[in-house]
Amino acid sequence: MSGSAAWILFDLDLGVGVDVVHPSADPSGYRLVVVPRALSALGGARRAADPLRRGRYQDMTRGQLFAVLQQQAFFITTEGQHFTAPLWVSEFGTGTEENDPKARAWFANFTDFLATNDTDFSYWPVVGWSGNGQGDAYALVRYDAAGHRSGILDGPDWRSAAWNHLITAPSRTGQVAVPARWNMLDLDNADAVRSLRMRGGPDWDSGARKATCPDGQRLIGLAHTGNRGLCTDTGAGDLRSAGPEYTVVRDESYVRSGDWAGGYTKLECPAGQFLDGYSVRGAAVSAALCVPARAALGTAGRTVWFDRGDNRPAGGPGGEFASGNYKGQCATDEYAAGIAYTGRVGSRRTPDALLCRKLA
Repeated sequence: MSGSAAWILFDLDLGVGVDVVHPSADPSGYRLVVVPRALSALGGARRAADPLRRGRYQDMTRGQLFAVLQQQAFFITTEGQHFTAPLWVSEFGTGTEENDPKARAWFANFTDFLATNDTDFSYWPVVGWSGNGQGDAYALVRYDAAGHRSGILDGPDWRSAAWNHLITAPSRTGQVAVPARWNMLDLDNADAVRSLRMRGGPDWDSGARKATCPDGQRLIGLAHTGNRGLCTDTGAGDLRSAGPEYTVVRDESYVRSGDWAGGYTKLECPAGQFLDGYSVRGAAVSAALCVPARAALGTAGRTVWFDRGDNRPAGGPGGEFASGNYKGQCATDEYAAGIAYTGRVGSRRTPDALLCRKLA
């Protein structure tokens, strides 16, 4: 990404920093901490089709500025999505000698946006120097050679009202509860083995592209086409037992729930196990990866068909994980125990149904 630095990772407790609000490449598929800069003379992507997004922040109305900021970076703070991630504004500021009404309005609007969204930030620069009519006009506090202080704390400074509003606005304090996690699996071009435990083991389906959920999560959704999957820990936390055991299911050897997808090939997990991953060859299902649960699992189940349309819980928990493709998803109080597909003439052997069972 141009002007950016990123670290690709598999440990979800680590952060990935992406500098600037308009990367020139698509960062999808990675857990990010977005680190945008915001100065009045900056703005939207230079090559954006929308003329508004090409403008400077200071030339935008308050409503336009808020919409562009949300579109370019702040959307990732939406809770309960597979792309949800922290956001920290790495640099913003304006000068005490700034007289342009547009630049002043931008500063007031931007700080209000930060306050409303309880966004973490750093100001540039906090401390600077002054003297002989020169110095760091952007600094909040300035010192001359004799050690005399001037700035936002001393006397009139047009930035004071907006700054004080920002730093005194209500915000979360103390320990913040850990929310449910959601992650998308993407087999577009390569394996998506997000589990460190599985990455340390042998190749469980040689020659196929493999996807496994991050440690502590379970597979809860699949796309009919596109090889996308959705993982979560909602409703159960870390469901997997501590041992290294797993089962690769390639046929109907473990089907015990009757014909829950009549006429279709069913890859069902053994008793006491749940779906943690899958593999494909081209678009076709190759195998299901099942792992044992740490506690007894429920057995009451249902078939979720998604070969002719989306079949997801209300609200689409986890967000859009396979845009343009049909998707099936178990409820948040369920686990996925099987995948069904058909090999009939004309079929691509893509996932058609999930076997969803109650967690308890």
